[in-house]
Amino acid sequence: MHETDGHFGEEVAATYDDSSADMFQPTVVEAAADVLAELAGAGRALELGIGTGRVALPLAGRGVPVHGIDLSRAMVDRLRAKPGGDAIGVTIGDFATTRVDGAFSVAYLVFNTIMNLTTQDAQVDCFRNVAEQLEPGGTFVVEVLVPELRRLPPGQNVVPFQVGPTGWAYDIYDVATQKTSSNYVRVVDGRGEYRSIPFRYVWPAELDLMARLAGMRLRDRWDGWTREPFTSESRQHVSVWEKPAD
Repeated sequence: MHETDGHFGEEVAATYDDSSADMFQPTVVEAAADVLAELAGAGRALELGIGTGRVALPLAGRGVPVHGIDLSRAMVDRLRAKPGGDAIGVTIGDFATTRVDGAFSVAYLVFNTIMNLTTQDAQVDCFRNVAEQLEPGGTFVVEVLVPELRRLPPGQNVVPFQVGPTGWAYDIYDVATQKTSSNYVRVVDGRGEYRSIPFRYVWPAELDLMARLAGMRLRDRWDGWTREPFTSESRQHVSVWEKPAD
């Protein structure tokens, strides 16, 4: 394991595609790739947190040149092992600050990855970093959950999201700081294993303000990749911010 892999080292990378199997369903992946290909047009796409290539590979398969940024070499190794993975350029680094050569017509962060930046400053830096790498008129797309604080009764700070005979997963929220963690307990051969990954949840309006600080404006917000309306009952959103054309 590389020390710089953070919370997505070899142990996580080895089972990541299986553990996130629902997100690898063709209908999910194709809907995301369709939207991103439309936004990319004849230009290039930049994926922040490219991981194992769940979205990058089908997007590249649509003829869009894709470049990725990721902190985890273990995750990128999985991308490289897949058909077409060697053709996608990847820069190892923190996507809040890492710059790559050239300009892009679309940049994107999917599957709650903006929350891997665990401070507001880092999230703001990410928006600024993206804006500097977008072409005029380019767009930044973020797919992220809506914080599920309505599921927290007074005095409770834990929300379970997986429960089984040999495994449990739950989120712990600190509503004062917007810090949260996803925690996983698994029993293998009678022995317990525990893993915790920190996040910082972020509200849609807060993201809009980050975009404005970076010189971008909200263009669209949907419930998901098939562009259903975003409502007060939405549990996630796909938001598109645009850099001014002039």
